[in-house]
Amino acid sequence: MKTVDTRDQKRYNPLIPALEAILLSPKDSSLELIFNNLGSAKDIKEYLMEKEIGFREIYDRDIIILQFKV
Repeated sequence: MKTVDTRDQKRYNPLIPALEAILLSPKDSSLELIFNNLGSAKDIKEYLMEKEIGFREIYDRDIIILQFKV
């Protein structure tokens, strides 16, 4: 499972590395995206739902982890 941690993203919006990981990952690969930005996590969840990609949400204090297969 490839992990993309967007918590320390300062240069770009956390959506950019998250979407890059989704779009550039080989089919049937597993991804884990880590957010501390609720808005970005919500946007990615909406994107995944529109693409009919099932995902698992894990909440740990102020961190949101999304796990799914592309």
